[in-house]
Amino acid sequence: MAAHDMTGVDLWTSGQDGYHTYRIPALAVMPSGTVLAFCEGRRNGRGDAGDIHLLLRRSLDHGRTWEPARVVTAVERFTRGNPSPVVDRRTGTVLLLFSQNPAEHNETDICAGLAERTVWVTRSTDDGATWKEPVEITAQVKDPSWTWYATGPCHGIQLRTGRIVVPCDHAVGVAHDRWSDPFRSHVIYSDDGGASWQIGGVLPDGTNESTVAELPGEPAGRVYFNVRNHNGKGLRGYAYSSDDGETFGELEWHETLVEPTCQGSVVEGPDDALIFANPASTERERLTVRSSTDGGRSWSDGTIVDEGPSAYSDLAITRDGHLLCLYERGDGRPPYDSLRLARLPIADLPATGPTSEREARS
Repeated sequence: MAAHDMTGVDLWTSGQDGYHTYRIPALAVMPSGTVLAFCEGRRNGRGDAGDIHLLLRRSLDHGRTWEPARVVTAVERFTRGNPSPVVDRRTGTVLLLFSQNPAEHNETDICAGLAERTVWVTRSTDDGATWKEPVEITAQVKDPSWTWYATGPCHGIQLRTGRIVVPCDHAVGVAHDRWSDPFRSHVIYSDDGGASWQIGGVLPDGTNESTVAELPGEPAGRVYFNVRNHNGKGLRGYAYSSDDGETFGELEWHETLVEPTCQGSVVEGPDDALIFANPASTERERLTVRSSTDGGRSWSDGTIVDEGPSAYSDLAITRDGHLLCLYERGDGRPPYDSLRLARLPIADLPATGPTSEREARS
């Protein structure tokens, strides 16, 4: 089948504007139609620790053009990362959850108990133009036995019931060793617009970074939870909740959703579909978008967004009917040369079932 022309533009290019590397994309679409694109700006190196700021670009025309980048939040000698935005449709407020740790301590140190990983939230009531002072919520959402903690890293959701649900993951301090302690996916939720938070469902050991979507139909509050593996299985895991994310059923592994142990993202699409993106390979490459019309039980062969080196991504649907995919890509390996935005008419996505895989390179 002929290649599909997917518009692509680099929103951030590593090495520019005072940042060594840009990573960890996240997207949100406001009720007004304004699109918000977030990322980590890593000041002095590519690593996950160090002086890391949370950055934002806004689009007022459904992702066609973009305002210059601005800093949402930064503290000297701290990592502020793992952006997870979620929009409260009732108020038009966008919440941005994120994780923080001292710049000199990485994940290995945090798992060893040498530093604390904390959880924060800031908010904007003017479509991301300005942001409130961040508020720490660690005591509400982190069990005392957990060491490492990560929000997202991709968007959260608001259920039709009004509940806000944010995907997260954590490590449990058993041996206080990053390489042997269990990692688990979990969600947190708020029923009051982000004023207070609680820990929701937790998945078994061997899960990690995660993404959520609400399933269509009645009753409202049924949640699909799609998770990264942490045990070398090479497949995405998934589970379902029938109680607004407070608990999840059995963890299953999807044979179709191959992955190289990497983050992925899912979003609710039109016509009761789910749309999922990840590097569908044994390496961080071949970023692919698939759709499902049976709640994530089966998936289309998909549309290739980028055949080359590619990694983390997030998805959003614009008010004018386009799918946005903001993703990490590279000219070589590792795939962190830029954060590229691809824009695809939602009607062009193949439905669930055996389809010819189509390349849609930017």
